[in-house]
Amino acid sequence: MEIDPAASGAMLKRERVRDAILELIEARHPGDAIPSERALCAQLGVSRPTLRAAVDELVVAGLLVREHGRGMFVAAEKITQELVSEHNAFSLPRAGGAWSSRLLEFSTLPAGARISRKLRISPAAEILYVARLRLVDGSPIAIEHLHVRTDLAPGLTSEELQQGDLYEHLCDRHGVHVSEAVQSIEPTVVTRAEAELLQVPEVSPALLFERLTTDTEGRAVEYVHSVYRGDRYRIVSRLTLSAHNARPTTKEGHHPGIPPGDFTNGEPVPFSTRGVVQQSI
Repeated sequence: MEIDPAASGAMLKRERVRDAILELIEARHPGDAIPSERALCAQLGVSRPTLRAAVDELVVAGLLVREHGRGMFVAAEKITQELVSEHNAFSLPRAGGAWSSRLLEFSTLPAGARISRKLRISPAAEILYVARLRLVDGSPIAIEHLHVRTDLAPGLTSEELQQGDLYEHLCDRHGVHVSEAVQSIEPTVVTRAEAELLQVPEVSPALLFERLTTDTEGRAVEYVHSVYRGDRYRIVSRLTLSAHNARPTTKEGHHPGIPPGDFTNGEPVPFSTRGVVQQSI
């Protein structure tokens, strides 16, 4: 697997600037101001276009708000709704098509403040940062950013990320047995850089995935965030709605896509989820 030199440096710099701004956001409350673009450029040692690209991405994602003449502010908190009770398991079978990867970045670097909190390690601890373009039948579908603890998987190679399942390699070659992953999915749009890699127009709709994987000893192993093309990828959920549940309920909360009171009696609704790649026209 060859590293794409044209995309490598820009991808890593953009990722680090994004993480730095996210750290500022997470340390504040909705409505709080963050430093100006000029101040952030000086603080982070980056150019105005690089910083603005990262800020634009976070504005589009709904994490920052720009107000003309006033500055930038932390956006209001998003509404969070779980797809399934934490006591119910769900499966995510492989999506169809022939999947392959093109490596954009493969670097060992300090975790930094934000990623270290995700992985529950020291900010100075080393992680493996991997950015890769995922393709199906030769067409770009997603951009993945992986952050893996190197102390749990020393010597993890680019070939392991290309051949077979990463979790199988962690188990067979590194003795790390993953047991649980918490994943969130929300809508977003692609940035200019992402659009070029995914071969779609800028601000095209996309799905943003974030996942934290832990092992059987409760250690955080991997943090991933990925952007999937909205025009080629969708999530399909299959729900089992049994007849004995078909009566109204006045309890708070409801399952996504099911109006409150329909089918459920406050009981869990079993479901499975799969990724579907739409065929291009």
